[in-house]
Amino acid sequence: QVQLVESGGGLVQTGGSLKLSCVVSGNIDNIETFSWYRDPPGKQREEVAALARGDRTRYADSAKGRFVMSRAPDWRAVHLQMFNLQPEDTAVYFCNAASRGWMGEHRNFWGQGTQVTVSS
Repeated sequence: QVQLVESGGGLVQTGGSLKLSCVVSGNIDNIETFSWYRDPPGKQREEVAALARGDRTRYADSAKGRFVMSRAPDWRAVHLQMFNLQPEDTAVYFCNAASRGWMGEHRNFWGQGTQVTVSS
């Protein structure tokens, strides 16, 4: 059974930093992409950052220059380092792992979500 378990969320003041982590367990050895999403209050879910094979990365415009995504060498953990947090970053953050089965079918696994609250 594949599980993604997040940690690192919490309450931080404007300008502060947080590092979110997501630990992967279970039989998933063919991860193609790690992603971080967030659900801001009153807004649609949005992709914050993604990291693919070859360590290619992309970031939402709102995250560029402030957020940094990284992974463990064995693909068993993914992190999102967030700097200079703003109230607009307040959201529930989710990690996602996308993989392919042996027949090429798509698989997606999600963490439980962790709350990030930035106070002004």
